[in-house]
Amino acid sequence: MTKTIFITGASSGIGKATAKLFADKGWNVIATMRKPENEQELNLLENVTLLPLDVTNLAQIRETTQKALELDDIDVVFNNAGYVLLGPLEANTDEQIVAQMETNFLGVIRVTQAFIPYFREKKSGLFITNGSSAGLMGFPVSSMYDASKWAIEGWSESLSYELNEQGIGIKTIEPGMVATDIGSRAVFVGHPAYETLMNKFTKIMTGAEYISTPEQIAEVVYEAATDGKNTLRYVCGDDAKNLYAQRLAEGDEAFRVTIKQMFDAL
Repeated sequence: MTKTIFITGASSGIGKATAKLFADKGWNVIATMRKPENEQELNLLENVTLLPLDVTNLAQIRETTQKALELDDIDVVFNNAGYVLLGPLEANTDEQIVAQMETNFLGVIRVTQAFIPYFREKKSGLFITNGSSAGLMGFPVSSMYDASKWAIEGWSESLSYELNEQGIGIKTIEPGMVATDIGSRAVFVGHPAYETLMNKFTKIMTGAEYISTPEQIAEVVYEAATDGKNTLRYVCGDDAKNLYAQRLAEGDEAFRVTIKQMFDAL
């Protein structure tokens, strides 16, 4: 029996790569994005259906969820939509702070909540969220982005208990650096008092030794969707695996010193 995955933020990066991979594996794919009329690749695939979805629009979430469920039985929901807000907190406007959490955190919550009754009724279903290694470790000048991803971590772990009681799974993908256009769509906010730190952060980001491709992360999403395991977290990408292992080995405070020394050395 053919399975179906519902994907948010499928217009680029990990979302698009995941849509392509699942379609290639024979799944039906409902790929959502803010402007499906602009899509020029996924619309050509026979087993992909495009639907409009802005995850900050609660009414549209409900409408698109209902439309998707009328089209097909959904087996997996991949909460992928998100973007990066970078810069010192002092420079972030309240509007930027709210927008970051609305998209990266509340959008995930609202899409998940819309599908829970359906999954509960059929006693099966799986939620996969695109988190980040920045949800396991905090980094300089990215406090609001990191906060949105740390929020996903606690929310997912807590929610897993009640969902598992209903036969529903929940998993989080935690990649490190990924070669997507998310950088070009990121919001950078500067402040002269933090210019040196921001420049060092940018240097580390652009000079990263290990950068995963969207296709590599899509493979992890597929693994999570099909491995039948009750695993909550999938840390992926050599950079994320190495850094997280180092954090666990050193302990939180020692690791914080390590990150500071990394920046001081530049």
